[in-house]
Amino acid sequence: MHSNTPSTATRRTRRAADRRSHNRRAVVASGLAFGIVAAAAFASTAPSAPAQAEAGASTPTFSLVSYSTYSAPLTATVAAAVPEETVAADEAVEAAASVTSAAASVQADIAASGLDIGEPDTSVDTAALEEAAARLDAADALPAPLVPSITEEVTALIASVDSRVNQLRGSLDGAAAKKAEEEAAAEQARLEAEAAAAEAAEAAASAPVSTSSSSSTSSASTGSSSASAPAAPIPSGGTGGDNSPEGAKATAYVMVQARGWGDDQYSCLVSLWNKESGWNYQAMNRSSGAYGIPQALPGSKMSSAGADWQTNAATQISWGLGYISGRYGTPCGAWGQSQSVGWY
Repeated sequence: MHSNTPSTATRRTRRAADRRSHNRRAVVASGLAFGIVAAAAFASTAPSAPAQAEAGASTPTFSLVSYSTYSAPLTATVAAAVPEETVAADEAVEAAASVTSAAASVQADIAASGLDIGEPDTSVDTAALEEAAARLDAADALPAPLVPSITEEVTALIASVDSRVNQLRGSLDGAAAKKAEEEAAAEQARLEAEAAAAEAAEAAASAPVSTSSSSSTSSASTGSSSASAPAAPIPSGGTGGDNSPEGAKATAYVMVQARGWGDDQYSCLVSLWNKESGWNYQAMNRSSGAYGIPQALPGSKMSSAGADWQTNAATQISWGLGYISGRYGTPCGAWGQSQSVGWY
């Protein structure tokens, strides 16, 4: 489309002015011809000079100016009529410009959203419409009989492009709504997990430390949802600051004991996080975005346990144990879930 296409009113005025100019020349030429013929006719029937002298009458005169006064109302009448095909052509050109703009807008919106709208091809082909509209916009240079057919062609192309634009717009709106729902659900899950972890951490902090044997007895009664795991070697050390897998296990062992869980629960925890991350505090699942030793999703939820959640294995373990306690009760309960469905 032409970016400088004049408005409908401007085009109609321009075309009407062209027609007035053509009609004015025709009317003036016809008037002059009629005036010459009339003058000749009057001259041939006028009395001779002697007869006029005898009668003492003056010779009548004729002027073409008296006829030309009728040209103004004639041309004004012609100029007032704008052909219907011109109006229809102007409206079609304006509609083509509008739908072409809408096509460009929806394509830009799809690209900017970055969403998968379920359409393998998100383009809108407006080439044929723009070419036909350009021809129709130059209708002054076309034979009058061709204008209606080009107008019909442009109208049909407008309907086709408009249908495609509406289809893409609907798909984009649907994808945006789905994304909003997913984000809302993920945020709700994050808030619930953080609340559960905080509640578990508070309960663990206020609970007395039990012996290994008594905690083992209590953990054995967690129910059918828990599962046993091969006994893990009891690590030595357990001081913070060691982010290696063995250092992380030692830290986890101390935290497990602090929660009143026995060695069997520690063994379940070792098996669980061996499967999830290999006890690598920098582990990231590229498909889901889960991060860290406990594979928190998203990783940022571990910030509830400490601002250094990205670089401190102890912070990740603390959050992970709180999450397990709040959701599954014990590490063996979480391990049983993982064994059953593949995740916890």
